[in-house]
Amino acid sequence: MNMNSHKKGNFLQRQVGVTMLELLVVVGIIAIVSAVAFPSYTQYIVNTKRTVATSALLQVAERQQQFFIDNKQFTNDLTDLGFAASPLVLDENGSSTVATDGDAVYSIGLSNVTATTYTITAAPLHGQGSRDTHCASFSLDQSGARANSGGGNDCW
Repeated sequence: MNMNSHKKGNFLQRQVGVTMLELLVVVGIIAIVSAVAFPSYTQYIVNTKRTVATSALLQVAERQQQFFIDNKQFTNDLTDLGFAASPLVLDENGSSTVATDGDAVYSIGLSNVTATTYTITAAPLHGQGSRDTHCASFSLDQSGARANSGGGNDCW
């Protein structure tokens, strides 16, 4: 009997592929990694959209200060500050959009405006408030006082 033919026969009889147990182990590992990674990713997205709001508030405040220097009073209209609309609606990239746009995340508006005071508010849109209950809406006034309606301490 030829020794090579015996080895060759065993090779052909071995199964090649993935067993059900190996497949279940891989699926289990993927499920565990997904369960850990997905909430972190979701929080990252919420924080990124939150940054859009806080950046916009600081930009409006800066333009309000310049408007005050030029006119000796604050304005109650964001278009006077060079923005596209009043209130200003921002998408997740910080670009101006309309409130009906599904990508709109915050509406920026002015309130409590007098010659020497104002409050800028960023109100969440399209589920951003329900995803970010920790911070919810943001506000900033002429003195630089920062606040949020969610009660979180690390929102700014």
